[in-house]
Amino acid sequence: MAIKTRIKAYRAQKDLTQADLAAMVGVRRETINVLEAGKYNPSLQLAHDIARALDATIYDLFIFDNLATPQEGEKTPAPDVEGSK
Repeated sequence: MAIKTRIKAYRAQKDLTQADLAAMVGVRRETINVLEAGKYNPSLQLAHDIARALDATIYDLFIFDNLATPQEGEKTPAPDVEGSK
């Protein structure tokens, strides 16, 4: 299942077309289209690139229904990795 995004709203705030954003992050316009439609999950690298292009964070742009999102100023806790100290 693809995740929901706020890419379209952030893109509109910057007065960018899908083609503009696609060129900024090195993908085709169709990729931005399917991301905005919630039909495609981006790689972490692409999500990062889009967030940087839109002056946003990944948490701003992507809606993770089953995960708690950090509140403003709060850091996301690191996962507890066995054997790490």
